[in-house]
Amino acid sequence: MAVNPLSIRPLHSKTTRQNHGPPALVLTGAAGVALPWEAALDTAIPTSSTLAGDRAVVARAEALRPAVEAASNDIEDKRRLPAALLDKLHEARLFRLLLPRSSNGIETDPVTFFHVIETLARGDASTAWCVSQGGGCSMSAAYLDPRVANEIFGKDPRAVLAWGPGPRVKAIETDGGYRVTGVWAFASGGRHATWLGAHCPIFRTDGSAVIGPDGTQVERTMLVPAAEVTWTDIWDTVGLRGTASDQFALNDHFVAADHSMTRDFEKECRESGPLYRMSAMTCYEVGFAGVALGIARASLDAFVDVARNKVPRGHKSPLRDSAVVQSNAAQAEVNVRAARAFLLQAVADVWHTVAQPGGKLTVDQRITIRMASTHAIHKAREAVDFAYNAAGASAIFGSHPLERRFRDVHTVTQQLQGRLSHFETVGAWMLGADADLTFV
Repeated sequence: MAVNPLSIRPLHSKTTRQNHGPPALVLTGAAGVALPWEAALDTAIPTSSTLAGDRAVVARAEALRPAVEAASNDIEDKRRLPAALLDKLHEARLFRLLLPRSSNGIETDPVTFFHVIETLARGDASTAWCVSQGGGCSMSAAYLDPRVANEIFGKDPRAVLAWGPGPRVKAIETDGGYRVTGVWAFASGGRHATWLGAHCPIFRTDGSAVIGPDGTQVERTMLVPAAEVTWTDIWDTVGLRGTASDQFALNDHFVAADHSMTRDFEKECRESGPLYRMSAMTCYEVGFAGVALGIARASLDAFVDVARNKVPRGHKSPLRDSAVVQSNAAQAEVNVRAARAFLLQAVADVWHTVAQPGGKLTVDQRITIRMASTHAIHKAREAVDFAYNAAGASAIFGSHPLERRFRDVHTVTQQLQGRLSHFETVGAWMLGADADLTFV
């Protein structure tokens, strides 16, 4: 047995009642044997086989990658995923990776989810982002009445749920449900979705806030058909242009109570599978880090082609002969691989925990995923920056594979999952200071 290196134990903590036991033990499985997650519950994860995920599912993404890359210019120009590509994604059921099997989903593991998103991102980051977002949103089916989950997801094989934040929104209690008013933005993939989620604080009819047992205002997510909202096109951005992360509005719109759910993964869950002992936040962290790492992988591969063939003005030999370029390329490669390995092992460790009977994530494990994902996003950005800068003027043209990827990765870092402030949370937890675990 080998001691798991991923446990981060704070000196002391004011923020949790978690009991911090000894580091978990890692059991070594048979090398080179690919196991489905159901058969791997007693097998430790840091092995080459279990870090590979479900190869059959990942192969679907690999098979689609050429089509994804071929559509990238069209995606960029039209700021949408084209219908033909959406058809292929639905045929491969890639929007159903995290959807419960009871709702006609795949209900895969987060390691497989990471590999699929990373693979798609090597072809086009916007496509990968939409699939990642749709995957996280689909986990909401685990918190709905089975009848409602079947209505939204089960009956329609092309069902996709999207949502985004709304700072000035509200849901007022009424007979049988809620009256919902507000504007929600950053609804990634919303233009390709069949249903939309509106996150709302809950109010009584007299305007007073509904307070939960923990002393904070109750919040719920209202699910409405996409055809019932009013859209505003706001998504004219530097990167990830094809995600169509536009803004939608509702005005005094009735939502039945059974079409609302909480985003707190420890409440109201009706699914018993290990995936739903994790939060959607954890899966977003993994997925969006996969987007960044896929961009980085594609960028470094593209740079190799540039370096082999480009002779910069004033030079007598290709870029690849420069000792500085050689050293920086090697360091970029090491940083991406190391960040990827850290994230994958952290994700695999989490999966091994929840796959055990009654398994539940510790705050330590959630903190590790938080730091590994944000770290991966920024190491990916550094690698893309190297490739873009070292390629010189070649990379500034829209026709060059590095130009769009440079813009895309810098958009990823601006999103919530890329915030550098997450490291403050990690550091506070490690040192036993007060830590805000909202995004952990």
